[in-house]
Amino acid sequence: MSYFVDFARPYTAILALLALMAGAYAEEDRRQSYPSQEKTAEAVLISAHRLFDGVRFHRDHAVLIEGGLITAVGPPEQLRKRAAKAIDLEDSTILPGFIELHAHSLIRKVPPDVILRHGVTTVRDVGGPLAPVSGGVGKLRLLTAGPIITVQSGYPISTFGKGYIAESVDTPQQAKDLVRKLVERGAAVIKIALEPGGEPGAPWTQGHHGGAPPPWPIATPEIASAIVVEAHRLGKIVTVHIGENKGAAIALKAGVDEWAHVPCLEIDDDLIAQAARQKVKVVTTLDTMSHCPGTFTNARKLAKAGVSLLYGAEIAHVDIPWGIDAQELQLMHHAGLSIEEVLRAATSEAGKELGMEPLGRLQPGAPADLIAVKGDPEENLKMLEYPDFVMSGGVTVSNSFK
Repeated sequence: MSYFVDFARPYTAILALLALMAGAYAEEDRRQSYPSQEKTAEAVLISAHRLFDGVRFHRDHAVLIEGGLITAVGPPEQLRKRAAKAIDLEDSTILPGFIELHAHSLIRKVPPDVILRHGVTTVRDVGGPLAPVSGGVGKLRLLTAGPIITVQSGYPISTFGKGYIAESVDTPQQAKDLVRKLVERGAAVIKIALEPGGEPGAPWTQGHHGGAPPPWPIATPEIASAIVVEAHRLGKIVTVHIGENKGAAIALKAGVDEWAHVPCLEIDDDLIAQAARQKVKVVTTLDTMSHCPGTFTNARKLAKAGVSLLYGAEIAHVDIPWGIDAQELQLMHHAGLSIEEVLRAATSEAGKELGMEPLGRLQPGAPADLIAVKGDPEENLKMLEYPDFVMSGGVTVSNSFK
């Protein structure tokens, strides 16, 4: 949760059948609904030499948009008769709007219109004010976790004190009650912290004024498990801030769904293998964690083990662009992901993680969230930081092709 360093300078047969049914209903409930799309007066066809649909690249493809939704994708000559207006972006690439899975934009007051203009159309804030799902029609789509769940004097309270962006619990029952309260108030995800501190190079250990020295107390496996069980009962996933083996072991024992960072210190191979078996997802934040001694090794080991790496750059951290972070994408590629896999991690796979499919895809029925860049981003990922066209829910936000 390295944003904090930035702010300081300012997570029997019948019974079995019932359990299975409850799990199925919870999985359905965790699919977040996005706001209804504003209807447009005409069908618009946007074509380009290249199109990435959230899964793979296509040549000479177009997107048909109507009523704020994508209604068709394919060769422009097959779709042109259905459009009242056609826009040819020529030698450019169309992609889904990016999804940032690890941000702290609200508490840092990062302007949402700046994030949107720079290619990120959906943000998940994981530590900060709690707010309902919003945006999506010409506005940045925003989901929040609200305060991080920790224990008394645990991180981030250990560093910033009480009343910042964390709430503490002492017992499993208190943990369940807090999860329920957060979900009732609109939390899209539950975040917990299992951070004893002391990792060299970790952003959360540097540049702070005051605070308690590590080691910091962390939640017991019983408290962590209670959080996961209650969150899953309410249809929400749990993401966890960890930086080393102890936190990783507790998180895995508790059944946490996602790691909010690639850990700072090198993680033991048996824990990496366990994470793969449990199908844990890991949000990368490699750019933010670049000074940690074990982060890049962990990223390579996780990717090799088949753990799904998802894009998250930690918007609001002092080193991170307020939009798409090309350095994050490049580091994910160096960790062993192909360019298509990297882009999936920031689009379609991220949409799945939010439970908001087909968000992050260019396919019929998906929200018309898309960006375009002049040229081929497979040759230069940096151009993605400066998109030439941005659309949110069928509303054009910026267009330099005019």
